[in-house]
Amino acid sequence: MSDMSTHADAPRSPGRPRSVRADEAIVQAALDLLAEGSTIEALSIEAIAARAGVGKATIYRRWPGKDALLLDALRTLKGTPPQPAGHSVRDDLVLLVGGIGHNVDPRAAKIMPCLVPEVNRSPVHLQLYRSMVEPRRKLMRQVLQRGMRAGELRADLDIDLAMALLSGPMLMQRLLRWQPELDDKLLPERIVDGVLDGLRVR
Repeated sequence: MSDMSTHADAPRSPGRPRSVRADEAIVQAALDLLAEGSTIEALSIEAIAARAGVGKATIYRRWPGKDALLLDALRTLKGTPPQPAGHSVRDDLVLLVGGIGHNVDPRAAKIMPCLVPEVNRSPVHLQLYRSMVEPRRKLMRQVLQRGMRAGELRADLDIDLAMALLSGPMLMQRLLRWQPELDDKLLPERIVDGVLDGLRVR
């Protein structure tokens, strides 16, 4: 369970073309099993193959191992990251913060909270989670760097700390409903405006 590459990066053996339908069935089978209570540790290629109605070899032709398959499967829960327009640092951050904890698949409400203890227990699963969220982290990092270059944000800004300040409250609220009285629709703007008060050039 150490291969973090996606099946897109894996070499494809010659032969008949891959079936998109089989790819989708395998990914959906993995997500269904996780949503039904299987842990990442207990989830097996055999169980995924049985649920998808394919052989194990079919899976291994597409993914080099379980971690690569799970990385692709978990990414489908979140969908495509929102793309900043690049006109306003504030508006771009509101867009990105609003996407934190937002998942396009309803099974995510059962799967994502269950990943937390596994991520804390296993360095391999921690790396799996980091690989899943890094594209979104990269977008936020780029927006903050752009604000620094433009002179909108402080030149000595600690980007990693700024990202934690922006993402932490939204993730806590979406994952655990930490403050149920807060308006989820307004929260991204309130978080960004509150954090930017300390990040802007004065």
